[in-house]
Amino acid sequence: MLACPLCGDAGNTVFHSDRTREYRLCGTCAFVFVPAAFHLPWLEERAYYDLHENHVDDPGYRKFLGRLFSPMQRRLAASSRGLDFGCGEAPALAVLFREAGHTVALYDPHYAPDDTVLSKTFDFIVLSEVAEHLSAPGLEFDRLWDCLEPGGWIGVMTKRVRDRVAFRTWHYVTDPTHIGFFSETSFQYLAARWRWQGAVVELVIEGPDVVLIGKSA
Repeated sequence: MLACPLCGDAGNTVFHSDRTREYRLCGTCAFVFVPAAFHLPWLEERAYYDLHENHVDDPGYRKFLGRLFSPMQRRLAASSRGLDFGCGEAPALAVLFREAGHTVALYDPHYAPDDTVLSKTFDFIVLSEVAEHLSAPGLEFDRLWDCLEPGGWIGVMTKRVRDRVAFRTWHYVTDPTHIGFFSETSFQYLAARWRWQGAVVELVIEGPDVVLIGKSA
């Protein structure tokens, strides 16, 4: 059995398969993942990302990012320190927070690979359309949680799994760089795991594709 990349448990089953990949459902955290054998090689993944054309001055794109920016901004003190994790080639979300008076560091394994920023701490961390690309989401989210200051927030924008029927025709799975799919239960598992470690955690579901996770001071 393959270990779930979110929780590490081996109790998972085939959830769906198509002409190119297999998708497995974890029985513990309800995370749906693509086994590593089906992941794109690094250079092919980069070539696919290079096709993206996102511009911060595009009103439609700014409105899209607002689904994460707005609920996070309402929770931040003035001049907060943030991290745009998985910022991409054009870190538009970071620009929105900088326009609001915050300081934002960047990290992306392809476009901003200086991982020394991950040794710092932040008042907020945002992942916009990033979580579905992580090959080791459990390790990455634990690392980000350790980077979060007490009183801080992690904000995640990623579309969530609903059920098997909807998954079969879901456009989200047609992107070959999408290898992990969260459900609401998956985020509840993350919050519970950090609570087991002694943290006081607040989980906020903001609409169909945004989740905020707070670490109490």
